[in-house]
Amino acid sequence: MTAVEVVTFGCRLNALESGVIERLAGGAGLQDTIIVNTCAVTAEAERQARQAIRRARRERPDARIIVTGCAATLDPQRYAALAEVDLILDNAAKLRPESYAAAPHPNPLPAGGERESAVPLKSLAPFTGRGRGPRGAWEGEGRVRARAYLQVQQGCDHRCTFCIIPYARGPSRSVPLDSIVEDARALVVAGYREIVLTGVDLTAYGADLPDKPSLGHMVRQLLAAVPELPRLRLSSLDPSEIDDELWDLLGDEPRLMPHLHLSLQAGDDLILKRMKRRHSRAQAIAAARHARALRPDVALGADLIAGFPTETDDMFRRSLDIVAECGIAFLHVFPYSPRPGTPAMRMPQLDPGLVRERAARLRAAGAAALKTELSSRVGHDSDVLIEGPGRGRADCYAAVRFEGALDPGSVQRMLFTAASGDHLIGVPVA
Repeated sequence: MTAVEVVTFGCRLNALESGVIERLAGGAGLQDTIIVNTCAVTAEAERQARQAIRRARRERPDARIIVTGCAATLDPQRYAALAEVDLILDNAAKLRPESYAAAPHPNPLPAGGERESAVPLKSLAPFTGRGRGPRGAWEGEGRVRARAYLQVQQGCDHRCTFCIIPYARGPSRSVPLDSIVEDARALVVAGYREIVLTGVDLTAYGADLPDKPSLGHMVRQLLAAVPELPRLRLSSLDPSEIDDELWDLLGDEPRLMPHLHLSLQAGDDLILKRMKRRHSRAQAIAAARHARALRPDVALGADLIAGFPTETDDMFRRSLDIVAECGIAFLHVFPYSPRPGTPAMRMPQLDPGLVRERAARLRAAGAAALKTELSSRVGHDSDVLIEGPGRGRADCYAAVRFEGALDPGSVQRMLFTAASGDHLIGVPVA
């Protein structure tokens, strides 16, 4: 029987933290425990989490069930009211070893009729990075040590009108450089060949630290301090806040992977204003062009929201068009989901069917853009990080399939001979 099983919803940061949770709970000696790490980005994510909680109780009636993550932080009473749940932990408590030391099993309601509640959000401590562990999450079949995520920033000081996450994650806090270097070295020693720096608002890195280092400055110092790290990748970036030093690194540092994921959300200026985003349509397009001028082999990803309140057909068309104008190969589409307590929820809402239809059209545009991107790579070669039998990721983050046996976690030069569906076909280069 599995001692601790963590069920994860949402972002890469949640995935990273799930790795920490699994180690902390295991270290506390928990047995027969299911921990559901929830997401609050959309109503659908919350619905799936509640469904997973109920399914877990049906399938393992004697297990301890702990619920944590953003949804549990924002509305602990809702999850505590579920008969299946034994304990609620908020986003701060879930990363503390002591939270698991005395976890109830099972948890009959105490005499007062109230379950243990989440630690209040105001209890968030200054973010040092300690306690999360360097190997928070990984990619690769069977937990092969290929790619690891390293959290360098937490929280957000901005208030986009659609977003509930700052209320769940708290204010922006940055991990000091020495802690990042220490964890990165530990990952390299453990065998990881690629590290992905992640955070809630990654381009806000450093604003709360004494010397206010930019993200680019931190990345340059990290690469200099850990020369044995072969590959570094960045998670989502705000296009209006990419600093000059980071742009310079994209152009002159081969260990920084040619892959940027931009937090665009929309392609229409009025919708961007209503979202309280920090960039314009023109700035987004300029960022994409600048990236390609500095690094011709760069591939771009982006997030877009379909069906934001007040979005007209013309406004949506501008979001649809920006996929091709920016050449977004790796598109993440989110149907707009009203979140309680956000300003966007008070705006005139679109019909849910129209939202779904627009999301489908955006996904189709993304699939076409990916096909174009992959076709452009055929006939070229690139290093590929081997993630498992017959599969890997190119420098540009394209999925690669290949024949033959290669060591998972290794980096192999490959010639791309064809594109098939959502991946490239690679042949090792001697």
